[in-house]
Amino acid sequence: MTAYETLLRLAYRSPADQSRYLTPVALGAYAEFAQASAAEQSFRFERWRLGIASSLLHLLAELGDFELARRAAEVLHRALSTARSPEDIDQQIGREAKLFDQLYTNLYVNDDGEELLDLFARTLDADAPALLEAVQAEAVDIARELDFEVEDDEE
Repeated sequence: MTAYETLLRLAYRSPADQSRYLTPVALGAYAEFAQASAAEQSFRFERWRLGIASSLLHLLAELGDFELARRAAEVLHRALSTARSPEDIDQQIGREAKLFDQLYTNLYVNDDGEELLDLFARTLDADAPALLEAVQAEAVDIARELDFEVEDDEE
């Protein structure tokens, strides 16, 4: 299993999330990038990036029951699943620009949440496969260490 698939499986742990989000398109985004022709590489790279970004936001949503992150992750997943070009991705996400701006406004998160938001920002900034692979590897490491039960234990 690739690091990309591992990240998706760590992010979408429940059977309901797996059936909804671990679609062939989502699971195949990295492999399609790796096998893409030069003409297709830009689009395939963007889909791979969307898979990583949506996974990070889903982890953030699960970590703190953060509805805004859940909605933003859904927008990214929808673009991953339905967009047919980089321009289509930009258009779909652009329609929800305010949602993404709000992610960082008046937001309190713990250290794990801050790490996830940092990785999300680095995912968006990654403009080369090596950079995205580095973020992806770090995301897998962090996802493996997250404790989703802390909130319940403290109550």
